[in-house]
Amino acid sequence: MVTTSSLPEIIAVPLRHALVRLEPLSVAHHDGLVAAVRDGEMWRLWYTSVPSPEGMATEIARRLKLAADGMMAPFAVLDGAGRVVGMTNYMNIDTANRRVEIGSTWYARVVHKTGLNTAAKWLLLGHAFEELGCVAVEFRTHFFNHQSRRAIERLGAKLDGILRCHTRGPNGEMRDTCVYSIIAPEWPAVRTHLAWQLEKPR
Repeated sequence: MVTTSSLPEIIAVPLRHALVRLEPLSVAHHDGLVAAVRDGEMWRLWYTSVPSPEGMATEIARRLKLAADGMMAPFAVLDGAGRVVGMTNYMNIDTANRRVEIGSTWYARVVHKTGLNTAAKWLLLGHAFEELGCVAVEFRTHFFNHQSRRAIERLGAKLDGILRCHTRGPNGEMRDTCVYSIIAPEWPAVRTHLAWQLEKPR
């Protein structure tokens, strides 16, 4: 594990598991992401910030700009067969305090409850703790996004607290944000737990 006083530069690098591939996001993923987001139409959920098909190019450009500024490491998510099925990121990168958030994640409905998300988080968490030397990895979600909260809790993350009236959503309403985290001493047990989840029959 890296033990320097601050994090190294965080960039998206290819990560792979039998169930999922994470590739550095590029404009070449646009058409696949548009097809993926149409499956489930999650941009219509008021408590999420999932890009619409028409807004995908703008969202890719936004994430790539943040990556160029050192504020985000964006990935395209592909299933085991190589089909583009979503997006995820390292974000809110805090190099001085060796913390990072995994967020702005969404998947096509077809891969929900398949183990793909667990595998993706296993890859991202392992890279964050074992290669980058993070002391904590955060997850944040809308208070009313119960599906996301359950998924985060299944990973083994613990609720740090709720930020009341934290941000303003697309509809103008104020969002309460639930903040979860996994810290470095917890990672060995979480890693074992995720490996068990991936190996058990579904």
